[in-house]
Amino acid sequence: MSLGKKNIVKNVSTKAHLNNQDSHKLLNNFLKLIILNSDNNIIKISNFGTFYRRLTPERIGRNPRTKEEYIVTSRSKVNFRPSKNIKLLIN
Repeated sequence: MSLGKKNIVKNVSTKAHLNNQDSHKLLNNFLKLIILNSDNNIIKISNFGTFYRRLTPERIGRNPRTKEEYIVTSRSKVNFRPSKNIKLLIN
């Protein structure tokens, strides 16, 4: 089961007693904050987890319809490593 932005907004709005617009703004601002500050830093939130930026190497991609190969350039991604507390809650 995956959890999309709409589901997160809905959960935040019900738990925090906010309307959907406010919880949507809250989520977007949180994500922007993480992305902007993860350029050079590791962002650690106590009892939640760590956000860090990782460089993915260049690789060969393939169009599934035409089977045409192309090169996917290297990119930087923001990754999340959950804390032990979050892992215990999930499992």
